[in-house]
Amino acid sequence: MKTLVIVTHPDIEKSIINKRWIEELAKYPEKYTVHQLYKAYPDGKINVAREQELMESYDKIVFQFPFYWFSSPPMLKQWLDEVVLYGWAYGSNSGFKLEGKKMSLAVTAGIDKEGYSNSGEYKYTMNELFRPYELTFDYVKAKYEEPFVYYGIERDSSEEWIENSVPMYLEFLDQL
Repeated sequence: MKTLVIVTHPDIEKSIINKRWIEELAKYPEKYTVHQLYKAYPDGKINVAREQELMESYDKIVFQFPFYWFSSPPMLKQWLDEVVLYGWAYGSNSGFKLEGKKMSLAVTAGIDKEGYSNSGEYKYTMNELFRPYELTFDYVKAKYEEPFVYYGIERDSSEEWIENSVPMYLEFLDQL
């Protein structure tokens, strides 16, 4: 079963790690479908029916994005607000179209993991900061899976550091 990877990066051409992940996923079209929101909707007008149909077609869905301002890029929030609707994803007459689907996050973070800890610079763990996503996926009866986070890109943006992430990301996707 293929995995749908929904990428939300506002400037993918300037990305170094998310762009690299997309390049790698493109090598395996039989395993992964990459859907880039900012490329699909440069005007910000989301085709809700198309997105819902796409979501219904996959049992494994991963949201890939850079973590900044302690959240996702704004289009992912817009996408959630417009696509994951009452009557389709939740509600007594919805049929819970996302029920049972495995959903997770694949996130790049600037600082090291220690910075995202109770004693770290940002005071909270990534799992704590991801609670809104976990609750959203639970609310629509999807199966929230542990996220993949690749830390430290601000500290080390070398080609070696980036390449080290690729097999780990592929393994994460394959284990879903």
